[in-house]
Amino acid sequence: MRYFFELLGEKSAVLFDYIGGVFRLFTDTLLYSFKPPFKGDRILQQSQRIGVDSLFIVSIVAVFTGIILALQTAYQMQMLSSEIYIANIVALSLVRELGPVLTALIVAGRSGAGITAEIGTMTVTEQVDALYTLGSNPVKYLVVPKFLSLITMLPILTLYADLVGIFGGYFIGVHRLGITSNMYLTLTFEALAFKDLFSGLLKAFVFGIIISIVGCFEGLRSSGGAEGVGKATTTSVVISFVSIIAADCLLTFIFYVLGQ
Repeated sequence: MRYFFELLGEKSAVLFDYIGGVFRLFTDTLLYSFKPPFKGDRILQQSQRIGVDSLFIVSIVAVFTGIILALQTAYQMQMLSSEIYIANIVALSLVRELGPVLTALIVAGRSGAGITAEIGTMTVTEQVDALYTLGSNPVKYLVVPKFLSLITMLPILTLYADLVGIFGGYFIGVHRLGITSNMYLTLTFEALAFKDLFSGLLKAFVFGIIISIVGCFEGLRSSGGAEGVGKATTTSVVISFVSIIAADCLLTFIFYVLGQ
């Protein structure tokens, strides 16, 4: 029993130390985000890597998600002779939940891992220490551009994924289930409200914060050469995935309570 409580205390201390480090990096990043000089070229460069370069894989995942959702929903709706409600279900599911979550998971696995690997390599090769020597702040130089790019591009990617996913559902609804094009589009837009779009984009904004801060934090604390960078990259992706799901659960619960 004593060993159990010692182990529990040790793990709790590690957890709170990690949370404190992440929160400190987040506050420093917010502070330096509003301090000049503003590196617009670095932000645009990161935006291209995170946003534009992710369009293809986001498109593939989103359109297949819309198709699968429409097909799976069709089983139950056809039993009830309510195929027309597939448009509502696909649109609401994508905009509220699947769009932001799947897009965030894709970006976390692709760009979040890249961020950790990039900063981790700079850390273990002492390039971050060189920035201190040259009078540059690593948070300002490395973290802020990635942070601003992610919180900007992830909502845009999410909106794009919503549209592509709805198109996937539209394709199945019109060409497989016999719903007319005008009817499907009308039901889709009637089902969506501003609060649905707002909740999805707010989730994407929060997910962008999580991916950027966790990825940069793991990169900055990397050690042990190439092996340490690999471990940090794996840890970054795992923690980002778990944090995204947990944050999604919390935000969904908050929106549910506020909507009562």
